[in-house]
Amino acid sequence: MIQAWSLTQPEWTCKIDEGPAGISYARWSPDSRHILTTSEFQLRLTVWSLLNTACVHVQWPKHGSKGVSFNQDGKFAAICTRRDCKDYVNLLSCQSWEIMGSFAVDTLDLADLEWSPDDSSIVVWDSPLEYKVLIYSPDGRCLFKYQAYECGLGVKTVSWSPCGQFLAIGSYDQMLRVLNHLTWKTFAEFLHLSTVRAPCSAAIFKEIDEPLQLDMSELSLDENFMPSNYDASEGYISVRYEVMELPVAFPFQKPPADKPNPKQGVGLLAWSKDSQYICTRNDSMPTALWIWDMRLLEVAAILVQKEPIRAAVWDPTCTRLLLCTGSSHLYMWTPSGAFCVCNPLPGFSISDLKWNIDGSCLLLKDKDAFCCATVPSLPESSDYSSDD
Repeated sequence: MIQAWSLTQPEWTCKIDEGPAGISYARWSPDSRHILTTSEFQLRLTVWSLLNTACVHVQWPKHGSKGVSFNQDGKFAAICTRRDCKDYVNLLSCQSWEIMGSFAVDTLDLADLEWSPDDSSIVVWDSPLEYKVLIYSPDGRCLFKYQAYECGLGVKTVSWSPCGQFLAIGSYDQMLRVLNHLTWKTFAEFLHLSTVRAPCSAAIFKEIDEPLQLDMSELSLDENFMPSNYDASEGYISVRYEVMELPVAFPFQKPPADKPNPKQGVGLLAWSKDSQYICTRNDSMPTALWIWDMRLLEVAAILVQKEPIRAAVWDPTCTRLLLCTGSSHLYMWTPSGAFCVCNPLPGFSISDLKWNIDGSCLLLKDKDAFCCATVPSLPESSDYSSDD
């Protein structure tokens, strides 16, 4: 069952029940007037209108939570389907939700797709068993086929830059490759090293504990009032970043060879708003977040956390990166430095982050709860300091 509420009209509510088909995933349409749900076992994708009771069905979607992408102005949707043992991309109008076109793609087991920011092309990539990235035009012509290597686990993450000029591909071989949109050739390759040695111009920030010496022995407080960063054995615990001296070795986890879906390769990939920076996480080193400078084609900073990084999102309004590790702290990076912020809610662990569309509000997610936070805008002057 899906439930929806209006923030401006509290009396308005919506409830969607798919019945025996069940619901495995739900997403908003770009106009916020429709909700798209995928049934269990990917039997159908349903478009529900919030203006009336109308609904439209798309048969045999390929995935539950993936395989759907909207173009920049939200007028068209690309939906992956599979029938007769072949993968297809269906193009739908987001006004009438009629299928405008459909074409087969050259994949063995399509993993996902993403519309380019300039709406000129659609990128499709295959499952990890075969390294294959395909660029299609909206009319179904294959513009380019990219394959970095053979005989190994292939693509793990793919992301367009906001400017639409670059396509970043994270692979299981722990490399980040960036293609340009003119020739679709690789112009940058970044390797995630387990040890960083000089010469290196990147600043490496490491999260460390900083106990606060507060005497709470004479106070009698209910445990519900204890802050989330209180440790009974050590008192109040604060964290901060410390700049590391080179060389620096990162905690490395070698995945077992006898288990599927190994935790290795570039599992997290995100572009900054101005397309100058891109952040990555190599799943073999889950506590390290790498920030690459696309103008200088080198690593700009590395954040080393105490716990594995759960999520990292860029501010939609400025060059600022926020990340979380499942702790009570929120971590931020800007080109001027990095800093830690404590969440004041008791017992609230930040496991995921999401910005609203204009960057005015940040959603912090816990397992059973969520909260909304506002993040102060950065000053425009270049002398901004992380101490502020």
